[in-house]
Amino acid sequence: MKIVEASVELIGELDAEKIMKHIELAGRVCYKSESKISDTSAEKFVANIIKSGHESVIEHVSLTFKITCDRGVTHEIVRHRLASYSQSSTRYCNYASDKFGNELTFIKPCFWNEDDENFLLWKETLELVEKNYLAMIKNGAQPQQARSILPNSLKTEIFMTANLREWRHFLKLRTSARAHPQMREVALKIYDILHKNLPIIFPATLVNEND
Repeated sequence: MKIVEASVELIGELDAEKIMKHIELAGRVCYKSESKISDTSAEKFVANIIKSGHESVIEHVSLTFKITCDRGVTHEIVRHRLASYSQSSTRYCNYASDKFGNELTFIKPCFWNEDDENFLLWKETLELVEKNYLAMIKNGAQPQQARSILPNSLKTEIFMTANLREWRHFLKLRTSARAHPQMREVALKIYDILHKNLPIIFPATLVNEND
């Protein structure tokens, strides 16, 4: 049995300057102001676009993240309909095989310390799940049959691709203090990357710590 923390990875190149210029070019078509484009005009234009609420313009750029989290979190992620997803399949992944080290991997809950009694109960329960899953596979059960005992805490990987407007919407909801702690943990990791690279589109005000 292995326990790992949730993580996110930006897939592909994120060229902030190129993205801003692409958005500006698309947006200026609306106002027929292409003649105002300069080497330094993109940031101000995009900032005004965001301020005015004309966010359809930022839909022209999409980004992909590989998210490693538990399956309970992915049940919430896929509720965001304006995105594309590819996720590890428990039907076809045989966790009793060498590919997975003949063991199950679970995501560490961010809300318990390792010496917390509830964490110890959580770990004890998952040790039993792993033991019985491996026994079922050994007894001839197919992965798609044995998966019926797998819990939300099982580690999974999901690719999520969405345009920048949808990422803003996703982060507004999922970084809220009212979001599930493990969902918020993942969302904040995504936010940190996007805020660092595209602060005009993903400003600090997007996250409301007291919401």
